[in-house]
Amino acid sequence: MKMRFIWVLCLILGCCGIGNAQYKANYQLAEKFREFALGGKMTKNSLSIHPKFIHRTDAFWFDFQTENGREYYLVNPSKKSKELLFDREKLAMGLSEYTKEVVDGKTLNFYDLDVSKDLRYVVFSFKGREYKYDRYSCKMCQLPLEEEEEGRIMYSHLKWSPDDRYVLYARNHNLYIRGNGDMGVDTAEICLTTDGVRYYSYAVDDEAEPSNQAVSANARWSADSKYIYLVRGDTRQVEDMYLVNTLSKRPSLITYRYEMPGDKHLCQYELWCINVETRKVVKMKADKWQDQYIAVLKLSEKGNRIYFERSKRTWDEVDVCVADMETGEVRELIHEEDRPYRDVHMKSTIILNDGKDILFRSERTGWGHYYHYDGDGNLKNVITSGPWVAGHVVEIDTINRKLWLYGHGKEKNVDPYYYLLYEADMDKEGTTLLSAENAQHSVIFSPSRRFYIDQYSRVDMEPRIVLKNAKGKEVMELAQVDLRRVQEEGWRKPERFCVKAADGITDLYGVMWKPADFDSTRCYPIISSVYPGPYFEYVNTSFALNDAYNTRLAQLGFIVITVGHRGGSPMRGKAYHRYGYGNMRDYALEDDKCAIEQLAARHSFIDITKVGIFGHSGGGFMAAAALCKYPDFYTAAVASAGNHDNRIYNRGWVEIYHGVKEKSRKVKTAGGQDSIVYEYSCKVPTNMELAANLKGHLLLVAGDQDANVHPAHLMRFADALIKAGKNFDMVLLPGAKHGYTGANERFYEKKLWNHFARYLLNDAEAGNCVDLKDLK
Repeated sequence: MKMRFIWVLCLILGCCGIGNAQYKANYQLAEKFREFALGGKMTKNSLSIHPKFIHRTDAFWFDFQTENGREYYLVNPSKKSKELLFDREKLAMGLSEYTKEVVDGKTLNFYDLDVSKDLRYVVFSFKGREYKYDRYSCKMCQLPLEEEEEGRIMYSHLKWSPDDRYVLYARNHNLYIRGNGDMGVDTAEICLTTDGVRYYSYAVDDEAEPSNQAVSANARWSADSKYIYLVRGDTRQVEDMYLVNTLSKRPSLITYRYEMPGDKHLCQYELWCINVETRKVVKMKADKWQDQYIAVLKLSEKGNRIYFERSKRTWDEVDVCVADMETGEVRELIHEEDRPYRDVHMKSTIILNDGKDILFRSERTGWGHYYHYDGDGNLKNVITSGPWVAGHVVEIDTINRKLWLYGHGKEKNVDPYYYLLYEADMDKEGTTLLSAENAQHSVIFSPSRRFYIDQYSRVDMEPRIVLKNAKGKEVMELAQVDLRRVQEEGWRKPERFCVKAADGITDLYGVMWKPADFDSTRCYPIISSVYPGPYFEYVNTSFALNDAYNTRLAQLGFIVITVGHRGGSPMRGKAYHRYGYGNMRDYALEDDKCAIEQLAARHSFIDITKVGIFGHSGGGFMAAAALCKYPDFYTAAVASAGNHDNRIYNRGWVEIYHGVKEKSRKVKTAGGQDSIVYEYSCKVPTNMELAANLKGHLLLVAGDQDANVHPAHLMRFADALIKAGKNFDMVLLPGAKHGYTGANERFYEKKLWNHFARYLLNDAEAGNCVDLKDLK
């Protein structure tokens, strides 16, 4: 009996991979898929089109790549016709006659092709020369070289006025204009401002040392060329952050301004306008809240008004305002309070009809919807409503007073993250569904808005590229995506799934990747690819062949998933999105763990005793926290560029999504008057507080030139782990910034593979797979 028990136990352990069972990581398969994804073999065939409409008509052309080469097509929606724009072989032969070189028609790739309004001629550039091709006669001619315009400064960093009379630039942190001699305007340089200095500049790069060189200005022209305007930031009191360039000949110091949560001295935003004719420079009287933000919405089409938004530092109040560009006087039109914070990523305010109509997106009902105000800020009508989310506006017809927008979660049995297209009326409540397919949609309207191109897909459904009319009816299929090549090589579509959050009520949506050689009788370790948001969930919704690391990681012998969680996205309403407010470190972890447990219960091929987790930036922060918060559940983690100490991370991100406390006190001014001063503080949990809980296998990675998530985040967490007597691995990538590229990116991915192969597959030889030859 005892021997039988031992035999059964060994059988169970062997089948589930719980004991000392070893599986070799399939590096060969992972490398094959990396070559496909990044070497172009997988992505050679087009997955989408980019239509170019011809002279504001509904006719358009597009190019599409298949294994037979790149073809160019002409579409006339009114005639429901699609044809080749030209015979590429005949065009190639014509080019060969001119260039005396070999020209392969299958590989022709034009970026600046132009089609005449009568659809007869095609003008394009090839190796520095322009050619004109007759589509009907198939004859070609080479166009003469254009002479450089005299008196016109041809630099991309300089901004020409819409009427081409003046060019705008910055010098020594101040604004200058110069006239266009070809239009009879004096070319003498005119200095518009004199108070610009480093850190309080009119230049795009406000941190640069003063220089006499002309540089790009942080300013824009009005459409009528009468005004120049800008939001000017004053960072003179903001404190410095430092990096060391260890790869320079003599290691050198990199200094930049950086705001941290709760800082006393922040960038002060100001709105400035300049009358080009009178040279009058006016600062708008926009001050209301201490440390407020300012964003320009639009300039009036007629007159001298500028519309802008100002937001309180606590992000729970916002004003829509209009200012007189000549006097600087400001009038408040709309005031909105939204607690605990206004969503800054899906917020939308649209000024129409020269300010007579304002479309304002609000979550006042708990769901993001559009409201119609008049030019004086009076609410006229609700446009969208109900327990679903109105997303961003795609197109607006101001004459017929129609708008088209994406909606999320309105239709039953449709993933709420999918973009579905709706039509709405500006002057009344209600929407009409146009693109109803259960998929992620991306639409582009024709100039007349009688037609639109709809490209829709899912992670498990290749894209469909179709032309539809304004009623949402399909007119024709424009192109077909060909996946035969990648499928022959073993690539398999990922799978979608739905599980419950830890509350047992909320649906969570995710994606699962399996190895190409998947065996349903085997037990695989599971790895969660994570990003906590809260403004974005790293869960694919549309079709993709290259999904960063997930597909390739699965080929080693893993089940890889990514799943949303409460607090992760504004696309599911205010209650879902605000779940993590004030709990920045931990809010996503419980749902991730719960999702993995449910998947393991569903699928016998998942080994719940071997769980990995990895992510970058916020995902690195989350991955490390998971290994410490649930040390008996997660086995291994790779935390890349993680913001482990949010006390020193980006002030805006932390104060918005975790919260900042505001206190006021009275002070006496120099004149003896009482004045209110506000003080701010932000206490946010860190990964260092969890360091003593670490049990599993942790790999920390960061770039030593990361100005976004400073390498101090890694060092502080590592210091806490060392002091807690914990063992871990750490890599500091030399010269790498927040996003890894080149050899650093290749090295990181191999370390990612190695770490999970060693600790989840028990592959003792995993560490030997990093070969410097592969990093070239």
